[in-house]
Amino acid sequence: MRRIEAVLFASSSPVAGSDLAKVVGQGASVDLLVEDLSADLEGRAFEVAKVADGWMLRTRKAYAPAIRAAADVGAQALDLNPFDVAVLAAIAYHQPITRDGLKDIFGKEISRDLIGRLHGLGLIGTGPRSPRRGAPYTFVTTDEFLVAFGLESLLDLPDREQIEDAGLAKGRHD
Repeated sequence: MRRIEAVLFASSSPVAGSDLAKVVGQGASVDLLVEDLSADLEGRAFEVAKVADGWMLRTRKAYAPAIRAAADVGAQALDLNPFDVAVLAAIAYHQPITRDGLKDIFGKEISRDLIGRLHGLGLIGTGPRSPRRGAPYTFVTTDEFLVAFGLESLLDLPDREQIEDAGLAKGRHD
């Protein structure tokens, strides 16, 4: 268990179960050891999180205000405005999607600069070429997107009802 803790502590990105298996020995259950580690960390300021098909140590959300107040986390913060987040969400929910597909959703052209900024942050990548005329590029989210938003997989994205309940989208009857 302590070997897993050490590997997760040293890694800045999620560590796959197969990589953790290399450090615990044959016959040991990585899943059970991670569960034991999670239980051991109960009540601590950080936790083991399953993110993007791997595990990582991260600070519990309750401590975010303290970290922002005292630590230099500016370089880690995503500098996204609401429209950037909307485009990122559209890509996440409709991937793989082309810029024309995004234009259909938003009713306006999505700039190459915005796509380039999201790509530069590592939140999106290029997907398969579209089978449409000219074979335009499609865009998909990345593992870094999952890590940035604390998701284990795209299945963890909120559904439309959850978004409406949070007041982030209008309901069908609004």
